[in-house]
Formats: sequence, C-alpha cells, structure tokens
Amino acid sequence: MEGSFLHNFAEGEVLLVNKPYKWTSFDVVGKIRNAFKPAKIKVGHAGTLDPLAKGLLIICTGKFTKKIDDYQAQEKEYTGTFVLGATTPSYDMETEVDVRYDIRHITPAHILDTIPHFLGEIEQVAPAHSALKINGERAYEKARRGEEVQLKSRKVTISEFEITRIDLPEVDFRVVCSKGTYIRSLANDFGKKLQNGAYLSALRRTRIGQFSVDNSWEIMELVNKIKSQKEI
Repeated sequence: MEGSFLHNFAEGEVLLVNKPYKWTSFDVVGKIRNAFKPAKIKVGHAGTLDPLAKGLLIICTGKFTKKIDDYQAQEKEYTGTFVLGATTPSYDMETEVDVRYDIRHITPAHILDTIPHFLGEIEQVAPAHSALKINGERAYEKARRGEEVQLKSRKVTISEFEITRIDLPEVDFRVVCSKGTYIRSLANDFGKKLQNGAYLSALRRTRIGQFSVDNSWEIMELVNKIKSQKEI
C-alpha cells in the first residue's frame, strides 16, 4: 500500500492548498515535501502568493511538476481590501504608511466611476517589493536595503473588477485577471486614479482556472493525511 501511495505522487498529483496568512509559497512546498520523507518526491507550486496573502495555491508533485507553467498561465480570481487615504512603499502592509491623504471628498460614486479605467488590457508596473529579479537579485532585496528599484511596465488583463463593499477608508473588491497581475499595484494605481492614495490590506486568491479554493486542503490537514497514508 505504501509503495502504491508513493508511486501515485511520484507519477504526478495536483494538490490544492489554502495557503495560510504569513506563510510563503515555499513554506507550503517545504512542508509537503517533508511529509513524504524519507521518499524523495518532487514538489513545486504553480504561482507564488505573497506571504501576506491567503488562498489557493496549486501544488504539483512528481511528473506533474512539468505542468506548472500551464497552471501558472491560467486566469486567476482574487478578493480583498484596499485602504484609501494612505500609501506604503510595498503597496501593502509589509511596510509602514509613508504618506497620508484626506479622503473626505471621496464618495462611493467616485470609487465606482474609477473601475472602468482598470478593465481590459492595462499597463502595470510591479511593486519594488516584489520577487522579480534585477540582475539576478530579487527586487524586494534591493528595496529593503533602501536602493532605488526600476521595473518596466507590462501589459496585463483585468477581465472582471467588482467593488463588493465600501466602508471608507476600506473598499472590498473582487478581481479576475491574467497571469502576472499584481493586485498590490492595482491598489496603488487605483488610489492614484482617485488623486489620492491606496494600499492593499487583505488579499485572498479564490480561483486559478477551473480550480477553486473551496476544494482546497488546509495545509496541516494535508500533511497529516500524507503521513497517515504512508503508515498504512
């Protein structure tokens, strides 16, 4: 039974995990990889989630790691919260607020009227505090040292953008977007379009292609399941 169990994962499985808050995507991969020990089974994830984000992470094992690029290219859905009236260098809560703005003039109508500017194909610049590489080094490593980070804009597609709650300074949203979209940058750009400021205070990935977070494992439940089946 143990041999068959390990063989299935070595041949290839897709595991859906609900990544916890403050875990890195690599933390999840490492936890699952360790659960297979002493067997050495290849494990990888299809699309990084920031540590401060929660939600769906696709984990591929064995030969299915060759399909990671295919899964990464699929459409993604997120829900979350923008905070208006302030900005942070990282565009989220990783760094402290650096500038504050008066939001007393902003109305729900202003917010809703801003949405069409971000639908369809748009130009976007990734946050300086991102995992993109500059001359072999992660951008966030440079940013954390206080060095200037210059990243090129790129085209992404926002196919759906819905405001689900307005309770200023908080604005809840749902977004469906293409690969490579930074929701932190969307928050920052949304604030700029309002001639104000905004940063991302909460983010949850709810879907990747046909895969939903509703069908995902909690990480420790999955790890315990793997370990218990190995012992059968």
